[in-house]
Amino acid sequence: MKSSSLKILLLTSFVQSSVSGEDTSFFESKIRPVLVKQCYECHSVESGKSKGGLTLDTKQGIRTGGDTGPAVVPGDTAKSLLLTAIKHSDPDLEMPPKKARLSEAVIADFETWIKTGAADPRESAVKTAERPPVDMDSGRKFWSYQKPKQVAGTIDGFIREKLKEQGIEPAPAAAPVAVLRRLYFDLIGLPPTQEQAAAFSMWKLESTVDELLRSPRFGERWGRHWLDVARYAESNGRESNLTFPHAWRYRDYVIDAVNADVPFDRFITEQVAGDLLPAKGDAERARQLIATGFLALGPKGLNEMNPVQFAADVADEQLDTVTRAVLASSVACARCHDHKTEPFSMEDYYALAGIFKSTQTFYGNWIDSENNNHGHLIRLPKLPGQVIPNRAVTADRVQQLKDELTKLNAEEIVQNEYVVKAKIEGRDISREYHKILTTAIRILWTRGGIEGQLETVDDQGHALPLCMGAQDAKRILDSQLYDRGEIAHPVKPVPRGFPQVMGIKAALPKAQSGRLELAQWLVRRENPLTARVMANRVWRHLFGAGILRTVDNFGFSGERPSHPELLDHLALRFMDGGWSVKKLIKEIVMSETYRQASAHRIEAFNKDPDNRLLWRANKRRLDAEVIRDSMLAVAGVLDTSRRPGSLVAELDGQSVSLIGFNTKLPSDLDGSKRRAVYLPVLRDQLPDVLEQFDVANPNLVTGDRDVTNVPLQALYLLNGPFVQDQAAALAKRIQSSPNRVQAAFQLCFNRLPEVSEIALAEKFLRTRSSDELKLLTAFCQSLFASAEFRFVD
Repeated sequence: MKSSSLKILLLTSFVQSSVSGEDTSFFESKIRPVLVKQCYECHSVESGKSKGGLTLDTKQGIRTGGDTGPAVVPGDTAKSLLLTAIKHSDPDLEMPPKKARLSEAVIADFETWIKTGAADPRESAVKTAERPPVDMDSGRKFWSYQKPKQVAGTIDGFIREKLKEQGIEPAPAAAPVAVLRRLYFDLIGLPPTQEQAAAFSMWKLESTVDELLRSPRFGERWGRHWLDVARYAESNGRESNLTFPHAWRYRDYVIDAVNADVPFDRFITEQVAGDLLPAKGDAERARQLIATGFLALGPKGLNEMNPVQFAADVADEQLDTVTRAVLASSVACARCHDHKTEPFSMEDYYALAGIFKSTQTFYGNWIDSENNNHGHLIRLPKLPGQVIPNRAVTADRVQQLKDELTKLNAEEIVQNEYVVKAKIEGRDISREYHKILTTAIRILWTRGGIEGQLETVDDQGHALPLCMGAQDAKRILDSQLYDRGEIAHPVKPVPRGFPQVMGIKAALPKAQSGRLELAQWLVRRENPLTARVMANRVWRHLFGAGILRTVDNFGFSGERPSHPELLDHLALRFMDGGWSVKKLIKEIVMSETYRQASAHRIEAFNKDPDNRLLWRANKRRLDAEVIRDSMLAVAGVLDTSRRPGSLVAELDGQSVSLIGFNTKLPSDLDGSKRRAVYLPVLRDQLPDVLEQFDVANPNLVTGDRDVTNVPLQALYLLNGPFVQDQAAALAKRIQSSPNRVQAAFQLCFNRLPEVSEIALAEKFLRTRSSDELKLLTAFCQSLFASAEFRFVD
């Protein structure tokens, strides 16, 4: 069999199926509010209007469409007429009619929504109208808003009790090598070596778990899980996708905190309000400031020229991120109206919004709001290793930038004086309006870029240690409640505070934002959600599905837990154990439930086809980073050192749209032998291997990645330069081995090949070819492309 034939065989054997849940949170926060504000007046059952036969207030209505066809076709932006209409690309379909086109950010949200399946939780308008919003009393009776209850038991006891009720026997224990590989992939994201596999026995289970939890690789693996939740990225995204050269500090903070097993309650407090915590020295002060980068990393509408609207949108994104990440709750859906399915009111939303509107966000030097002075960066205490490599400039360049800034300021003064003088003299300069506005915008952005460069160096051009983050604003204020979320329609001020459904009250200081009190409220033992949510996130990463499968939604619209008593047990154990994530992980992986075999049994499957009761272990597709890093590891070329800074930090603020023209960068944005967690995470332009294998969308809080199995992945494994390079490295590694096939299987799968596998491989390797290494490389690549390499048993 020739190399090309082998690739065709592999491609045709690649299963074309996909698994992805409908995440309606994006719809609720980004799509529904726009439809309500812009469309329902003319296209809803409630308004009694359906112009053009189109109603947009139900899932059926928006997909059926009107006289011209479907408004939304999930996954197909070209056929979705609603997108055509809001883009104003067809004069006959412009929506909203006789109004300005919606912003680029809104249009981009609709594109994202449609591309990802157009998840839409709305039923018929009649059913929606008959079902009132959740009231506070009903909310407080709901399971997730009640404190966890202590029930005596163990992990295995809770699982087996449910199995016994259904007459299902648990699976026997998995083979030791299967348990070892499961542990290595789950805890450090790398396969065990041949030596580690040979030395392992079940007698060494606990010591092996302890060793993996102590490994620096643990923080890289589990830190990445939190980075998914924190929507970590190194560029802004949206219509102005400028890079964040200092985002990597937050990445390193997370990895270090996870390795140090910083108690989770402290971990959350540092990220929400680290700047307000006391510090024992410069090192701790710097670490706590960097932690607040959590609030600064989100995508922002940098083209928004209204500073009040910009500040409101930044606060909304921060509020949404904090409540989803920590509480798995969609409080931000109450921005325009009381939440339709959860016990959150507009008062709840704007009480939280006031906290974030009283916060100054540091992410770069692009736009200032009149209250919060958003933009710029935080200067850190000078400590070793904090300066970004290759960021220094000459003193002459610093002076040149200062001179350019002086000229811009002078130009602005001249223009302003001209406008004022014309107004005093009563002269009409309306025909010059476009020129004046264009000049003002050019000055604003050019000055922002120059100030941004000057902010990163001292007067001699030496790079300064800077970070993204948050601090209290100069003005502390309560937010107005805005009718339909529109800043032009304030209704009343709402005192800063927390969602009422929890029943936990706290006094907020008048002179501070209230972020510290918010952080403390989030991690109070009385808070019914925080410990449950994190325990469920941990369970999901170890079993492939959470006890509650909707890991980012603990509300009425989410699923219900399969084992509520077990979830409460884990949450209480988590808090009683000092909020130690490592202790929680150890307790779970030491259970017999975790160590079950994955063998299929038809009688158990018929009773529990989704394996919600865990009668066996789930076979799981490895994450994108693990697939990539495993190739490097078995090829013997993995570099486990931490990358200093980030590739993005060396792009000098370049827009992501121009990165494709940068010949210094590898085309797939990889080209590194270090772990994938250190690869650049640019919104809308992720490294190929990450994008192909379902890396988290850095625009969203993601506790549960999609898992797909599609032809493009097979094509990447067959044609991707990175995969081919690692296959060649593995081929060289085993070339001199007397048993090359056995050596390759042991490196890739920690097992010896079966007789039939040896025969097939040897037959292929005996193919007449002038290039033996090329054949061996193709063989190694076929192992990388196999299901066994991509899945953990």
